[in-house]
Amino acid sequence: MKTVNLTDNELIARYQNGDESALRTLIARYEKRLFSFILISVKNKELAEDIFQDTFIKVINTIRSGNYHEEGKFFQWVMRIATNLKLDYYRKLQRLPKFENGGEYDIFDIIGTQEESAEQKIVREQIYADLNRLVAYLPSEQKEVLTMRIYQDYSFKEIADMTGVSINTALGRMRYALINLRKIIKENQVVID
Repeated sequence: MKTVNLTDNELIARYQNGDESALRTLIARYEKRLFSFILISVKNKELAEDIFQDTFIKVINTIRSGNYHEEGKFFQWVMRIATNLKLDYYRKLQRLPKFENGGEYDIFDIIGTQEESAEQKIVREQIYADLNRLVAYLPSEQKEVLTMRIYQDYSFKEIADMTGVSINTALGRMRYALINLRKIIKENQVVID
């Protein structure tokens, strides 16, 4: 049987049993969609290529180690890995100090200006804890879209692709999630500063 006619899970099983052509088929099946997905969000071909490569390295290592567990569609899992790698890249970029050098530079321009105070940190953590507690009351589909949009910063197009629904459905779920959150906040008289 040709590997192109096999399902993703059959290809994964074959690859785990030493069939390298199964992995090539899996990569060929999704490489264009995945690369386009990455490139659209990072808007830099070299960065997209790096993230694409890192994604498949992680996929290969996970499958080889036997840690891949079928919990939905393979491609959605691969997209989550790519998204997490994109987020890691941007988080790392934000942690690097940025400063303009206008001929002279002052060390105090880059030290300590990005730290929040202990009070700000406590307030932020309390607000996040309160919101997380409220989000837990939402229906799972609404919670999923809200979490992906707000906490993971996915676009509605990315959310639609990853959840296998139309963009309108993703937008509708987000709208109802926000309506329901407002209702929960009002009913429980929660105050969020």
